[in-house]
Amino acid sequence: MTGADYFVPFRTKLRSMRSEPFGADPAGARMQRILSSPNFADGVFQNPLGARTRPSGSTLEFAKIYFQKEQRLRRAPAGTVPVHATTLADLAAPPATGLRLTWMGHSSVLAEIDGRRVLFDPVWGERCSPFPFAGPKRLHPVPVPLATLGPVDVVVISHDHYDHLDLPTIRALAGTDTVFAVPLGVGAHLERWGVAPDRLRELDWNEKAKVNGISLTATPARHFCGRGLRNNQHTLWASWAVSGPEHRIYHSGDTGYFPGFRDIGAEHGPFDATMIQIGAYSEYWPDIHMTPAEGMRAHLDLQGGRPHGVMVPIHWGTFNLAPHAWAEPAEWTKDAAEEAEQPAAFPRPGEPFEPAGTLPVETWWRAVSAPMAAPQWRTATPDAVPGGAPVARRDLDVAGER
Repeated sequence: MTGADYFVPFRTKLRSMRSEPFGADPAGARMQRILSSPNFADGVFQNPLGARTRPSGSTLEFAKIYFQKEQRLRRAPAGTVPVHATTLADLAAPPATGLRLTWMGHSSVLAEIDGRRVLFDPVWGERCSPFPFAGPKRLHPVPVPLATLGPVDVVVISHDHYDHLDLPTIRALAGTDTVFAVPLGVGAHLERWGVAPDRLRELDWNEKAKVNGISLTATPARHFCGRGLRNNQHTLWASWAVSGPEHRIYHSGDTGYFPGFRDIGAEHGPFDATMIQIGAYSEYWPDIHMTPAEGMRAHLDLQGGRPHGVMVPIHWGTFNLAPHAWAEPAEWTKDAAEEAEQPAAFPRPGEPFEPAGTLPVETWWRAVSAPMAAPQWRTATPDAVPGGAPVARRDLDVAGER
C-alpha cells in the first residue's frame, strides 16, 4: 500500500473490490445528472406513485409458501418447454407488414420495426444472479445463440435487475456496433463491462433518443433498482415507447400498475403492440409487479381505454421468481384478454410473429404444466345439488380437459 492509497476513502476501496457482475455506481458527470433529475429526491429516485419495494407481510409465512415442496413443483414446468428453435431462415426475410416480434423468454424480445432491429432486455445467461452457482436458473434454453442473432441497431434496457441486465449478454453485445438505450445511471454498469460511452443513450423519464430513424422514449414505470446488497436507488427504471415511420410499440419493463399508463398512451400511442409484464407477481409485493388483470388494464390504458393492437405477455415462463404456478400468468392473461375482447399473442419462446398477421394463440404451456391451485381469478360455479350451493374450486389441471 502506498501513502496515497492510505487516504482513499474506505467506501471507494470497497467499490473497487466489488466483483464485475454487481456493476458500478454512478459518479462524476453522470451523478450530477442524477442529482439534477426531477425524478430524484431525498437521495433516491422516486416512483410516479408511492410503492413498497420490500416484501410486505410475514417473512416466515412467505418462506413457508415459497419453499414448500408441492408449491415448488407447481412453479416449474412439468415437462420440456416447447421452445421454437429460431433459425436464420425465420428472420432472414423482412417482415411483410413492417413489424415482427420474437419473444426469447422472460422479458427479452427482438422487435423488427420499420427496417430496424431493437432488442429489449436481452438475457442469455443461465442464471439471473451475480453468481454462476446460485440464483434462479433457466427453465428452458435460449431459442437462438446470441452470436447468430444477427446485427442489432439498438439494445434497450429497462432497469438493472439481474433478470433484465445480464453481464455475459452485455459483454457479448459490447463487441458489436449496437447502440444501448438505458435509463439514467445504468450506463455506469455498461461502461464497466466494456461498452464505449459514445454508444450509450442514457435517458431520464420522458427524454428521447433517435437511432437509425427509430425514436426511443424512456417512459415512467413503478418499480425500483439495484444489483448489490445495499440498494442506493441511484439508477432509474423505465418503460419504453419505441416508434418508427410506420409503427409504434411499447415495452413495460417491470412495473406495478399506476394511472400514468393513460398519459403514456396519450403521448406516444396508440401502439401496434405492447409487451406487458404479467408474471412474478405476488401479494407480498403488489406495488412493483402487475398481475395479468392489471397488465391487461395497463394495455387498455395505453390504447386510450379500448381494445387495440396486440398485447404480448412477458416476464414469465423462463425463471422461477414468485410463488405463483408456472403457467398461471399465461392462463390468467388468456382469460383477461378474452373478457376484454383484446387480441393477445402467446408465442412459444423463439417463435416470430407479426402483430398484423396471424397471431400465435395455441395454449402450448398446458402440455407441460403441473396442476395449478384453484384459479383465484375465476369464480366458483353452483353445483347441481339441493340449494345450489357453490362447490369448492378444485385444482386446475391445464394439461387435461378444462
